[in-house]
Amino acid sequence: MRRLMMSVAVAAFALSAPAFAADKVPDYVAAAVADKDRPKDDTDRDADRHPAEIMAMTELKPGGRAVDVGPGRTGYYTRIMSRIVGANGKVFMFNPTWVAEKFPKATEAPAAFAAAGYTNIEGSVQPMDALKFEPQVDLIFISQLYHDQVWQKIDVAKMNKAIFDALKPGGVYFVIDHVGPGVTTVEQIDKLHRIDPALVKSQILAAGFKLEAETDVLKNPNDPGTVSVFDPSLRGKTNQFVFKFRKPAK
Repeated sequence: MRRLMMSVAVAAFALSAPAFAADKVPDYVAAAVADKDRPKDDTDRDADRHPAEIMAMTELKPGGRAVDVGPGRTGYYTRIMSRIVGANGKVFMFNPTWVAEKFPKATEAPAAFAAAGYTNIEGSVQPMDALKFEPQVDLIFISQLYHDQVWQKIDVAKMNKAIFDALKPGGVYFVIDHVGPGVTTVEQIDKLHRIDPALVKSQILAAGFKLEAETDVLKNPNDPGTVSVFDPSLRGKTNQFVFKFRKPAK
């Protein structure tokens, strides 16, 4: 009965937001993606990750304040965000407490970036369900890590409320993750490292956000959605959903 109720709830939120039309990538985004200091390991992934379109969709601008959740040691998106916001902006390499405990090396990345000249990058380690930024930020960006909060048994309702409160009115909550049709339980998510997009929508909308846009730029119709994202046949090329949520301005 519980699973049936979950399925009904997910289906109720399965409606799509308007598709994002990447008609024009702002010059400052294009310049950040074309930055000569980006390592080859990053630029080699651009064909699959479409960073120009993704960053344009986030609306991050020069002078902005952004949080990159779970950026790892390489900070693929962090590096681009740093160049977008410039000297008057700030990018937080944010690691949930559980990530810092499991992967302590990840917390060393901000210092390495600062030493390399990325002086607008700052590290942050906080509980995922109680994160806080003062002053509030323009963008909270979470790529391929939302599903991990579920199987790590983080209180997702509290997490999304904390993210809501950490954003400025009108701020953007941006989520990318691996598509898992019907993948809604902790056990399923732990096994496949995927999540049902409709479940994500329902959880985030419940926190007060509005779903503003989505895009299929990271769609892969050849991904069956039934095997682990770490399977060698799909790793780095999974079918992914991209959602842009906004905190209401008032």
